[in-house]
Amino acid sequence: QVSLVVNVASECGYTDSHYKALQQLQRDLGPYHFNVLAFPCNQFGQQEPDTNKEIESFARKTYGASFPMFSKITVSGAGAIPAFKYLIDSTGEEPTWNFWKYLVDPNGKVVKAWDSTVSVDEIRPHVTELVRKIILKKKDEL
Repeated sequence: QVSLVVNVASECGYTDSHYKALQQLQRDLGPYHFNVLAFPCNQFGQQEPDTNKEIESFARKTYGASFPMFSKITVSGAGAIPAFKYLIDSTGEEPTWNFWKYLVDPNGKVVKAWDSTVSVDEIRPHVTELVRKIILKKKDEL
């Protein structure tokens, strides 16, 4: 499975555009061995102050988010969870704001990282290419 790991926040200037595009990506590619993995984070500008339940409810009701939503975490610095430490170590790119995106291939290798200013539409071709490779590999195995 291909994963796009994202540190999300409900009250950020990037929230609306990113959640809409992430859900569209999930809708389009989810059936084909892909998932957005959303990790709420309150580290940057205190823009994710709510509880895990409130955050998930907001994303599901406002944007129809159908991708996995994890518990609120720390994504950078000394308190970063191991998964984000791995993403940072693999790319040399540490989140400095909300909506950093890490593309992970089916083998768990981090392919690339993008900061908040890069739209989901701009990275869609990278995601699509990895998903296409899985589909072709599965087709060959049949």
